[in-house]
Amino acid sequence: MTSITADSPATRPRKPQTWPRTLVVAGIVVALTVWAGIAVKADLGDLIRNGQNAAGTLIQLVQPDYSFIVETLPAVLETVQMAVIGTAISITIALPVSFLASRATNPNGVVFGIVRFIMNVVRSIPDLLYAAIFVTVVGTGALSGIMALVMFNLGIMVKLISEALDGLDRGGQEAALASGATWFKANKAAMLSEVAPSYISQTIYVLELNIRASAVIGLVGAGGLGMLIDKVRTFYQYHYLSTVILEILVLVIALELLSSYARKKLVR
Repeated sequence: MTSITADSPATRPRKPQTWPRTLVVAGIVVALTVWAGIAVKADLGDLIRNGQNAAGTLIQLVQPDYSFIVETLPAVLETVQMAVIGTAISITIALPVSFLASRATNPNGVVFGIVRFIMNVVRSIPDLLYAAIFVTVVGTGALSGIMALVMFNLGIMVKLISEALDGLDRGGQEAALASGATWFKANKAAMLSEVAPSYISQTIYVLELNIRASAVIGLVGAGGLGMLIDKVRTFYQYHYLSTVILEILVLVIALELLSSYARKKLVR
């Protein structure tokens, strides 16, 4: 008589079949996609019928006019300046606000709730809307763009840094508080140094983000390359637009290389 061992196929647990669940999930995703497409009246036929127009635009986009670079240099410089100034102001404000928005560093529940609520409101407004608002307040130009970047960055930085503070080891802070230090001194001595690497990393990330955002918010008159993009797009000068896109690409790649180097040197 053949004995059944623990390793025999008969005693091994059967692997559950996951394909029915996968099929159901895929069906739901497809159904939601079709429903959304019908709701927004997406028509693939229009894309096919207008394919000739798209082909003409693409031909211009792959033929950049490099002689246009000279005319773009002031806008490129303004974009970089907007990104740098917006980053500097926002990270300066964001650091103390982050300590108020963290449960680990702010024992006052009322202040914590108010700061969190305000920052949620600030973060919920898109940068393009901020730019449109400030353009109506201070007029077109770089100042409105910088103000829009500061507000947009502030919401992002406070969220990221406050969450980093929440995840830190609080041993040093608790020891400082037990020795009689105030919350401010305990946070400065124990938590600030711990969150510094994350703060530096997020600062670099925000600077990268601002280069891209500066080019977008200019579409509503907030200075930088965005205003130039809007100008050439209005006159269907896509060969000029292609040149501007290449310049943005170069800026982003250069900043990415710089940020990678900075992270290696500053963030251990």
